[in-house]
Amino acid sequence: MTTLSTDIRRAGPEDADAIALVHDRSWRAAYTGIIPHRALISMIGRRGPRWWADAIRRSTTVLLLEVGGHVAGYATLGRNRARELPQDGEIYELYLSPEFQGIGFGRRLFQTAWDMLSAHGFEGLVVWVLEENEPARAFYESLGGRNVAESIEVFDGKALRKVAYVWD
Repeated sequence: MTTLSTDIRRAGPEDADAIALVHDRSWRAAYTGIIPHRALISMIGRRGPRWWADAIRRSTTVLLLEVGGHVAGYATLGRNRARELPQDGEIYELYLSPEFQGIGFGRRLFQTAWDMLSAHGFEGLVVWVLEENEPARAFYESLGGRNVAESIEVFDGKALRKVAYVWD
């Protein structure tokens, strides 16, 4: 029997290729049929390895979930961008490659991101999710998130509703 180790750590620029791959695979799985195809492919294309390396160099906080030494997921996090919500912290993105979803890794990555925000003095947490992304909504609801606000985001002329989940 083989045991795979799992680890969550902060990403460095050298992880950009692996993050870009997870981003591509997870976004295609999550948003195909929700975000118009042309907009989705364009968004994925803009977030290649160079984009991720530059973001990390500019101090974007990116956490990586590694399974057996391979990047299986990532989260980006920082200060809440929605001034109308009182929570201080925000998880901007939390994605896993499809084969690693549904087995508890997302929960571990979420908790580590929240712990990191709390350790830096952020009180409360917000996560925005496209309303049509039912698996993500179910995931955040299972973690106790409360749906408290909504907004609209436009993708290639298609208006999509997004909802905010919060934890105090």
